[in-house]
Amino acid sequence: MKAMRKHYDFSTMKGERNPYSKRLKQPITIRLDRATVAYFKGLAAELGMPYQNLINLYLRDCALHHKKLALEWAS
Repeated sequence: MKAMRKHYDFSTMKGERNPYSKRLKQPITIRLDRATVAYFKGLAAELGMPYQNLINLYLRDCALHHKKLALEWAS
């Protein structure tokens, strides 16, 4: 295994943007209650990952497995 250099000069490198980056994730605005955000932040800290990524993974799992919330509204 080759050792990585401590310093690389990227100033001469011609960068190219990922043509698929816009398809990967869509920025949205969502309002969540504080307790929910605190829960995911705490869990994400335990796992060592950003809480937004954790929320995305959870929602993706729900979508992939077609999970539906059983709600009963009080009348």
